[in-house]
Amino acid sequence: MVAALAIATGYFLLPVYWLIIAATKSTERLYGSSGLWFDSPQLLENIGKILSYDGHIYLQWALNSLLYAGAGALLATLLAAAAGFALAKYRFRGREAAFKAVLAGVLLPHTALALPLYLLFNQLGLTNTYWAVLIPGVVSPFGVYLCRIYAESAVDDTLLEAARVDGAREGRIFFQLVLRLMSPALVTVFLFQFVGIWNNYFLPLVMLSDDRKYPITLGLATWQTAADRVPQLVQYTVGGAFLSVIPLAAAMLVLQRYWRTGLTEGSLKG
Repeated sequence: MVAALAIATGYFLLPVYWLIIAATKSTERLYGSSGLWFDSPQLLENIGKILSYDGHIYLQWALNSLLYAGAGALLATLLAAAAGFALAKYRFRGREAAFKAVLAGVLLPHTALALPLYLLFNQLGLTNTYWAVLIPGVVSPFGVYLCRIYAESAVDDTLLEAARVDGAREGRIFFQLVLRLMSPALVTVFLFQFVGIWNNYFLPLVMLSDDRKYPITLGLATWQTAADRVPQLVQYTVGGAFLSVIPLAAAMLVLQRYWRTGLTEGSLKG
């Protein structure tokens, strides 16, 4: 079992290792040396060239990605928490029908929705704006599903009733009590949505025409396409991909303690 896990770990980490090695090389050494070992590393020099190229456009793409992924994931998590909690703890007509509609949304591929979204946003005059990428990112059917399942087990009905007896309004109960109880699930939803928006390529490709509004994924694709005319863009694309995974790794390391807290609480309850 340990050997199988070690092999699986190596399989998944090998592309990351290659990316780190490749990001330290010049364009010439990228093809003229081993892809699995350092050769005249110049990582800081490469990063400086990437960040300064074409009027610091990579920094603009990074800020755009942080806006799309950060704001989109935060709003999506809050919306999913509210919807999941309502579906789990409130009784109203059409509740199960609404939940089944959410499950149907989980099964729909995002690429199938890109064209209808484009037509809708085009009618509203929002194409080629930040809103065209940001607004679709705040909807997470999977997040609603996960939050409902988690709220059913983590939020005790007697605790809610006690808070209401003490005079707390529904909004205060949700923001001060429910969100804390659901924090492990909310961290999961946030990370899934953050990674999904950060890596999204097709929706920005459909919605945006101004390269100053591109996220990193679409920007790097334009560099790769132009590499036939500008050879150094090969290295800039590799180095840019290396830089783009750092925020994802940082988010995982920072937020993983909430998962550990949730697992510990679950074991104590059991």
